[in-house]
Amino acid sequence: MGNLQSLIKDYLDYLEVERGRSKKTVENYSHYLKRFSDWAKTEKPSEIDIGLITEYRLYLNRVEDKKGQGLKKITQNYHIIALRNFLRYLAKRDIKSLSAEKIELAKQSPRQVDFLEGEELERLLAAPEGSGPRALRDKALLELLFSTGLRVSELCRLNRDSINLKKGEFSVRGKGEKIRVVFLSERAISAIGNYIGNRKDIDPALFVRFPKSKKMELAQAKLKNLRLTPRSVERIVKHYSIKAGISKKVTPHILRHSFATDLLTGGADIRSVQTLLGHSSITTTQIYTHITDKQLKEVYKAFHGKQRKK
Repeated sequence: MGNLQSLIKDYLDYLEVERGRSKKTVENYSHYLKRFSDWAKTEKPSEIDIGLITEYRLYLNRVEDKKGQGLKKITQNYHIIALRNFLRYLAKRDIKSLSAEKIELAKQSPRQVDFLEGEELERLLAAPEGSGPRALRDKALLELLFSTGLRVSELCRLNRDSINLKKGEFSVRGKGEKIRVVFLSERAISAIGNYIGNRKDIDPALFVRFPKSKKMELAQAKLKNLRLTPRSVERIVKHYSIKAGISKKVTPHILRHSFATDLLTGGADIRSVQTLLGHSSITTTQIYTHITDKQLKEVYKAFHGKQRKK
């Protein structure tokens, strides 16, 4: 049967190989489950009971980092979700332990969704100026993020031959290896076309690094992989948000939120937005509804206070 640590390793291998989960997901689950096993100090899955889980939840609620900050409720829930899924894996292998269904998630406040207003968004998209390779790349990158709502990891994995500019659409492999279709706006098609048309390299990646100096160009020539990393994309977005004079923190994920918000305020139904975002659950998409319910606002304006005297 194996001890708890070896079973956790088996589970992580199962997530990667059989479930096809991303490297980042496996890393997160490894972190959450290691924290539990280090704290529980037990080798036997059969010793995991509701009392132990209650104590663990108290521990998660009270633990602090070096700065004296505790774990957010949503982060605590991520730990519990990982543990529940691990327990389901044990049950599938007929290994005696606590039933996952006996563990409930803690209630948490609705997530605060940050997004760019129309005028802020236009300033950001217009921030890359000039006809140099870096400006053309950054213009295409920002337009693509807003046009498709891609996750930054999805954007970084794109290759040039995966983009169909004539059709204005392409398929992307998202979380859980699920494939979905995303669409390009006319502005995104134009920006990507200009960028690709001016590329001199033969790297297959859609978005690549460009050297800032001749010395860096010589060093970079020795590299085989020029593909931008998620961290690089985050720095690019931050750079142009500062240049555009946007005071709030702007990340690639904020552009994803802006994409969803733009669709919903424009009248799109939430199921369609769920599909375009690649959410497996409608619950995830519903974080946007409390700030984008245009219909309720219109009903309010049309009917509220009509009986009052002027």
